[in-house]
Amino acid sequence: MNRTPVRSSNIRAVGYDQESRTLEVEFQSGGIYQYSGVPVNVHEGLMRAASKGEYFHDHIKERYPCRQVR
Repeated sequence: MNRTPVRSSNIRAVGYDQESRTLEVEFQSGGIYQYSGVPVNVHEGLMRAASKGEYFHDHIKERYPCRQVR
């Protein structure tokens, strides 16, 4: 999945597949996680958020099933 680099102290890049509703987050630590069933508006909100880490923790983490890719 193609990821877009973002400005964040915690998140390095974000990818999204609208067809499968899969959000992929690459963290500054090097870990990559995929979150399933994420609506497009949540992805758009993350990309617009002034604080990507805060948005991630408030709207994504522990709300959607995830698996570690790396």
